[in-house]
Amino acid sequence: MTANVGKGMRLKRVIDPDGVSVICALDHGMTSPTFLEPLADIGARTREAVAGGANVIMMSKGMIRTAQEAFAPTTSLALLLSASAGPGGDRPEIVQIADVEEALILGADAVVLFTALGGDTEPGMVDILSTVGRECAALGMPFIAEAEFPTTYATVEALKQQYGFEYLRRNVRLCAELGADIVKTNWPGDQESFARCVEAASGVPVVLAGGSRLEDAELLHRMEQAMEAGAIGCSVGRNIFMHPRPEAITRALARVIRERWTVAKALQAMSDEAG
Repeated sequence: MTANVGKGMRLKRVIDPDGVSVICALDHGMTSPTFLEPLADIGARTREAVAGGANVIMMSKGMIRTAQEAFAPTTSLALLLSASAGPGGDRPEIVQIADVEEALILGADAVVLFTALGGDTEPGMVDILSTVGRECAALGMPFIAEAEFPTTYATVEALKQQYGFEYLRRNVRLCAELGADIVKTNWPGDQESFARCVEAASGVPVVLAGGSRLEDAELLHRMEQAMEAGAIGCSVGRNIFMHPRPEAITRALARVIRERWTVAKALQAMSDEAG
């Protein structure tokens, strides 16, 4: 009973009172095949995302020590539990580098695990996924599972061609089956396919990953379609922290997600606010 109360209390912060979640992922230092320069100042990137309306920040246990002062009192930490070994390859190996108890000590409201299926590492990945799900249930910690293509450092079109839509949908379902409270997944190419991913989660809330760098209009258009297809929000990293105006694009995403602004209206506001 106590664990269920704890998970419920934390989920109220991860999923805001409007029933949505605007997540900024600043954890790419453990997943990118190269260092991404904007992450050198993790405090600044955190402040920009929070100011723009992100209510959850994904981060590593090392970086939260630096960035904690940039969190607002209502900002949730989602602690990344995994890193990618050999991220430059087609199928990086996912290594668990933190656990749920560490997340509790650091004040996190959720934990995050990247899930890559297929190949020789799949049995170990399923074991890690199920173990984290079990620990989260026991300790009252919300579990965000990233049901994505094995690498996200390529275009959606290339990834879908290489792995296929059914890879993505199976990953979403497996994460939901093994205890995820929120499933994050890639844009599969169109709204109908994304709706099928939401359906595969069978009631577990789904957020859309931002993926590789996009034009603002395309990013917001995908988010608009994802919300129409049943998503509860987004988890965006590179399209925020690599943007020339991180706070502005976060605010635009929040407007499309929370207030259901049209893409045109959000883009116009970005332009007007730029002066």
